[in-house]
Amino acid sequence: MPTTRTPAEDERDIAARKPLPSGAASSEHYDRAETRSPAARENTLFRDLRGVLKIAKPRAPALRAQLKGIDIEGLKTRADLGAIPLVRKSDLKAMQEETPPFAGLAASRASSLKRLLVSPGPIFEPEGHAKDWWGAARAFFAAGFRKGDIVLNCFSYHLTPGGHIMESGASALGCPVIPAGIGNTDQQIEAIRYLKPTGYCGTPDFLKILLDRAQEMKRDASSLKRGLVSGAALPATLREELADRGVRVFQAYATADLGVIAYESEQSEGMIVNEGLIVEIVRPGTGEPVANGEVGEVVVTRLNADYPLLRFATGDLSAFLPARSGCGRTNTQLKGWMGRADQTTKVKGMFVHPSQVAEVQKHHPELIRVRLVVTRRGEQDIMTLRAEAKNNGNGLCEAVGSTLQAVTKLRGTVEVVAPGTLPNDGKVIADERAVG
Repeated sequence: MPTTRTPAEDERDIAARKPLPSGAASSEHYDRAETRSPAARENTLFRDLRGVLKIAKPRAPALRAQLKGIDIEGLKTRADLGAIPLVRKSDLKAMQEETPPFAGLAASRASSLKRLLVSPGPIFEPEGHAKDWWGAARAFFAAGFRKGDIVLNCFSYHLTPGGHIMESGASALGCPVIPAGIGNTDQQIEAIRYLKPTGYCGTPDFLKILLDRAQEMKRDASSLKRGLVSGAALPATLREELADRGVRVFQAYATADLGVIAYESEQSEGMIVNEGLIVEIVRPGTGEPVANGEVGEVVVTRLNADYPLLRFATGDLSAFLPARSGCGRTNTQLKGWMGRADQTTKVKGMFVHPSQVAEVQKHHPELIRVRLVVTRRGEQDIMTLRAEAKNNGNGLCEAVGSTLQAVTKLRGTVEVVAPGTLPNDGKVIADERAVG
């Protein structure tokens, strides 16, 4: 006879669908998953995606709506994934207000989670019970951290996920953690002096503040040898200064919604995409993938049973690098964070969105790449659509100009330029009006 299953049993089944490490491959890699062939990884990712979605769909109403008309069993390639609409991070606050607390995207009940976290906005994020729930352990391992290394964690523990993201990864690796958080610099210097942490995680600029303050106080901070940094820019000059002072630092690209998306290693040219994620680069304002190497918006599908974010548009810009990392990890590399994709601009009192510019391009397939440039002349806003095309025949400028006005309800001029003229920086709208 069929038995009645409890919600707790259902949730344990969901948690069981989260991909687990597949055993250590060598002292240089966290596990064998990092060095498998790209084809094997892709097959496993989509197999696990189908499994997670089948279990999570009945429990997450927003996910169910996102999958309307989609055959889960038919999701086998990135082209199949492209048929699913995006969920935009910029819409998350409004979605959570309508369906609190997690916008109907979580598959586990709030009462069953480990932590309920709050980011500025406010935006609410769940954390489940699974080991290394945020996927940070690989980033620590690639940065040279090993079991027994004491980690000074200087990400915030106050409401936000940052401190917990990093602590969970360090703990999964077997590293004791000093939960320092941000601020209290002198107290942290004393903790370094007595507890002798070998590793640091936090923003790169705060590491410099700590080292400067230790020098001022004539305190020994030489135990710090390596760092995993995120949340702020790491210019080459700062990286070199920290290395000169005895601390080698590596970057992780992480968000409060998704955990660690990508990370650096000893020999990586960019940032290696984390396991358990499907990362796409799409044209800003659309869900359409860009050509390999072209800058676009980072879209992530996270194979997490508690919070299975599907085609989550981060609002960040990046691009795929053509080569694999020299460290032996075979996953795709990102160039790293390259700015924000939300370039919505007000022109003559009306908002113009990247999706509108993309719509103009879609109407004219002969256009290769477009950029709407907004300037100001004679106290008037001026719109110029610069468009790459192989030729400018058959009244192309006039036709594109008419489409531009129909879509944006604003007049603008069209300038056709040769292919390769526009910079590959992900900008769809460039606001070049002088400020001040």
